[in-house]
Amino acid sequence: MNWHFRTLVGCGLAALAGVGATSAHAQAPAYPVRSITMLVPFAAGGPTDVVARIITARMARTLGQSIIIENVVGAGGTTATTRAARAANDGYTLIAGHMGTHAAALALYPHLAYHPEKDFEPVVMLAGMPILILARKDFPPRDLGEFIAYVRSADTVKVAHAGTGSVSHVSCKLLNSLLGINPTEVAFNGTGPAMNALVGGRVDYMCDQVVNAVPQIGLATIKAYAVASYERNPSLPDVPTSAEAGLPIFEVHAWNAIFAPKGTPAPVIARLNAAAVEALDDEGVRKRLLELGSVIPAAAERTPQALAALVKGEIAKWTPVLKPADY
Repeated sequence: MNWHFRTLVGCGLAALAGVGATSAHAQAPAYPVRSITMLVPFAAGGPTDVVARIITARMARTLGQSIIIENVVGAGGTTATTRAARAANDGYTLIAGHMGTHAAALALYPHLAYHPEKDFEPVVMLAGMPILILARKDFPPRDLGEFIAYVRSADTVKVAHAGTGSVSHVSCKLLNSLLGINPTEVAFNGTGPAMNALVGGRVDYMCDQVVNAVPQIGLATIKAYAVASYERNPSLPDVPTSAEAGLPIFEVHAWNAIFAPKGTPAPVIARLNAAAVEALDDEGVRKRLLELGSVIPAAAERTPQALAALVKGEIAKWTPVLKPADY
């Protein structure tokens, strides 16, 4: 009798313990339970920073946790990207990467401490960024044809960029190669400082993402010769395409995206992707991005799989163009 009672009690307690464990497991807090850090590999105020802040502010509302932007500059964005690759793969450290950090860097840095495909989980494409050929407001050429003739004949011209491997550097590297020129390169820690140098007349020209240039063009503090895309940008309807301006072979389209360290759990990636997609569908977010000249990715381009395919294609595109021996 006593033994039977003790057995029943023991079984009952074990069952209750099992129910408690199951209940605790079922009620475990879902990701995220604390703030998330988004590393931006360039200075505040640049195009990558601007897009990241617009998107993450909306994502934070969906996720119910703050997303803290941390600007980590250096080495064309690879300093921050290396840090992100080595971060815990728990979804609380992300990186705002782009064509430079996750494609061109492989060719530009022979000892790169990370591999864009092997060390990251793609999360979502945020925005496409047409590239503009820009110059200081008092640069003599009046159009792209005159610009080409001028830079080919001038003894010295200065081109600004945001560091080796940045979008501004890679884009103008391609332009200079097509034109057969070798200008003096002036590197800055971010596109924001580079743009300030252009506005201040300390450099002659640069290639930059449209989101960073629209405000300055509107204020007439710089001039735009062409947008390197097949169509004119709605935010800059008076700026011709590179084809219209006489240089059809210069077509460059940058992009910004979110990546997580390799091994980040699939449910976390899915949660982040869903929050970003919701942000991209938000009317206020879309309005701000479009006003800056961004191209919002279509639904099919917003999946992790689509971003992985993009990175693979971009690596194949830029590696033959950018030779490590050139640096």
